[in-house]
Amino acid sequence: DSASNAFSFKGIRDYLDCYRSGKLTPSQVAKNIIAMLEDCDKSTPPLRAIVQWDKEQIMLMAEASTARYRNKCTLSYLDGIPVCLKEEFKVVPYHHRVGTVYLGTEPETEDATVAKKLREAGAIIIGVSNMHELGTGTTGCNPNRYHKIPRNPYKPNHFTGGSSSGSAAAVAAGLCPVAIGTDGGGSVRIPASFCGVVGLKGTFGRISSHGSLPLSYSTVSVGPLCTSVADAAIVYSILAEPDPLYPYGLKQPKATLSGMCAPDLKGLKLGVDWTFFKACDAEVLSVCEKAVEHLQSLGASVVEVSLPEMEEVRVAHVICILSEMRDFLQPDFNKHFHEMNLDTRANLALASQFTALDYITANRQRTRSMRFLREIFTTVNCILTPAVASTAPRIYESDLLTGSSNLSFTVRCMRFMQLANFTGIPGLVVPIGYSTSGLPIGFQVMAKWWDEAVLLRIGLKLEQFRYQTKKPSIYYDILA
Repeated sequence: DSASNAFSFKGIRDYLDCYRSGKLTPSQVAKNIIAMLEDCDKSTPPLRAIVQWDKEQIMLMAEASTARYRNKCTLSYLDGIPVCLKEEFKVVPYHHRVGTVYLGTEPETEDATVAKKLREAGAIIIGVSNMHELGTGTTGCNPNRYHKIPRNPYKPNHFTGGSSSGSAAAVAAGLCPVAIGTDGGGSVRIPASFCGVVGLKGTFGRISSHGSLPLSYSTVSVGPLCTSVADAAIVYSILAEPDPLYPYGLKQPKATLSGMCAPDLKGLKLGVDWTFFKACDAEVLSVCEKAVEHLQSLGASVVEVSLPEMEEVRVAHVICILSEMRDFLQPDFNKHFHEMNLDTRANLALASQFTALDYITANRQRTRSMRFLREIFTTVNCILTPAVASTAPRIYESDLLTGSSNLSFTVRCMRFMQLANFTGIPGLVVPIGYSTSGLPIGFQVMAKWWDEAVLLRIGLKLEQFRYQTKKPSIYYDILA
């Protein structure tokens, strides 16, 4: 509804309208972005969303797109759309540092699959985004010299969430309408919730993670962070398909968006485990309960379900993700220990205490939990929860120097996230409101394996629940 004077984020459609009407070209947009990237590095405090970018690279892609619009031969809905990718992905010609000071000493010469697909779709890759070192945390706090602390565009003295911290900040600050992240324990959905944007974690294996650092091979999924559910659907439809270089996703059913634009939610059964649902801050709970009522008012029925053994899921997920990271990072831990942030060292040291028996037991729990979910999904279409139990935490002076480690906060942050990572089901986070202090609050929908279409259908309706979108305090209007 562009008739109102209220703030709304600029999404893919706004860019396409500008290009098709001739109001702006991708080259003009790219020049604006370069000016904004220079500006946000100089601001106090610096935004630190995009940590590597290259003027010439941006302009090359933009000029190619401008020519395609002129000749009316565009490649996809992403042609000319600015995007960024988390530093966990290989993107030519940037350094594949993965949030560290010691990896990626040489520029990359080969793209990750998602970077390649975005280029083939005509997108303008504006750079690689900041991340929590080696994806080991939920705040996004990374004090090392290449990265520094990315700021939450809604409140710059608050964290963005992690580990896809820069991706969420870049989208919320208007630098690009689309960013790509990875999610092994909420790493797309937590920053999406904290920064007031949409985050989709696909089914495990749905989007190829070939060319990203294989930190945890059994829990990590790739997904987009966007300003709207419709945009997430567009990006999903372009990225979701089997990749011969990524064996985990070879046997997937065809990705579909069928029924996504249904006028209502009639016939859908939404599962809620109220005891689990209510373990969050009062402010978060009150908005999330109203969002459930909103979905009911559109014809969906709410069914009480019981999510069994959630404490076992929590512990088993931590054992799986940390054991796999510790296994992969064994040489780094031995050789680069003193170059790692303190919280990374602590997490990897904790991980080294797990035994083979712990890992095997955790994976037996995974089989049990997947069986429970299979039964639950015979009675409901999806499971609803708040996204994160609280809003984004404050950044303290000491965090800027030494980083931050708060295990009880991390546990709360990941509370509603771990089930989807552990069992591989997809999850979508949609912003639904704000706390009294103006920080975003998010809501999560999870569905059965490969059923992203139902998440997007419900997500579109959740967006209507938010009666206003507040403008972030750091916001760049690239199309102005």
